[in-house]
Order: sequence, then structure tokens, then C-alpha cells
Amino acid sequence: MKFFIRFLFFIIGLTIMTFGVCMTIKVADIGVGAWDALNVVLTERVGLSVGKWVMIDGAILIFVNALLVKRRPDFLSFLTIIVIGSLVDFWLMTVFDRFTVNPFIAKLGMLLAGILIIGFGASIYLQAKFPQSPIDNFMLAIKERFNVNLMMAKTIGEITAFIPAFILKGPISYGTIIITFTVGPAIQLFYPYFEKLMHRLQLKY
Repeated sequence: MKFFIRFLFFIIGLTIMTFGVCMTIKVADIGVGAWDALNVVLTERVGLSVGKWVMIDGAILIFVNALLVKRRPDFLSFLTIIVIGSLVDFWLMTVFDRFTVNPFIAKLGMLLAGILIIGFGASIYLQAKFPQSPIDNFMLAIKERFNVNLMMAKTIGEITAFIPAFILKGPISYGTIIITFTVGPAIQLFYPYFEKLMHRLQLKY
């Protein structure tokens, strides 16, 4: 039963989180997160879907992370990135397929709402303690390899995606900066509540 509860947290959390990610992608002209900007511009220039590029990026990072920490690749994290990539494609091809936002204030509102939803979903999925996405593991690998704090590791990780996205003229703008500095606090806002909820459920069942 405990595993089933963790699995529910994992799936529900990722489903909500990817919905928020897709909200920010739909207002990409005001900027999206660095990794999403890279996936969007690769889709536009090379082909394949955004979700497929999420999986490809993740597969590459699994091996990069292994090299950084000098350990065997964490192949289980690929299962997480497959779920994330599939859900991103699902939302973009269904709910957001013909969804358009025109007024600037509506775009900004959708961006901020997307950030809150990302934080809400991530705070749920993280409670499952299942393998994290390769992007999250990349941050942890940078921290371990270069002995820097999490904030610095997160910044280095974002810059890693920002540079190629910028060179390829991806959707980088002020929205990218907003996302970079607000997703963390958004997760922290909801995390304690779901941490307590998971603890209560684990004790009860």
C-alpha cells in the first residue's frame, strides 16, 4: 500500500507539473525555462516533438551525470524522463493544441500560473522518492563534482541549456529569468504541506 501511495504521488505530481510546463511553453514568446527553450528550438529546427527532445536530453544527461560523479549511469531515471516527455507531448497535443493567448497581461498571468502549477506538481512528485529526472540529477552531480552549493549547481545547469538555446535563437526572454528564479521558491511553498501529507499517509497505511 505504501508503494502504491508513492506511485500515486509520482504520477499525479508529474501530470500536474508537466501541465504547468506546457502552460509556460504556450507563451514562449515572452520566454520559457532554459531547458524548455532548448527543447522548443530543437523541435522547430530539427523536428520531433518537444516531449521527444525532453527524452533525448534526459538520455544524454544520464551519461553526463555518470561521468561527473564517476559512477554507473542511473538508468532508472530514464523511466522518469520518459513519463515526463510523454506527458508534455500529451498536454501539448490535446489541451494546448489550439490554445492561444494574445494580450500581454494574459500571457504574463499564464506564465506565473504555470510556475505555481510546476511548483505544486513538483512538490508532490518529489515525495515519492522515486528516481529523479536527469535534469535534477544533473544539478546534484554538479554539486558533488565541483563542491558548490545547490544554488550555484542549479545556475550552472541552467546555463548549460541556456547557451545552446540562445545560440539557436530559442524562446529566451525575461520570462526565462522569471522562471529561473521563481520555480524553486514555488516548490518550497508547497513542499512542506505534501511532505506532511505523505508522512501521515505512510503512517496510516
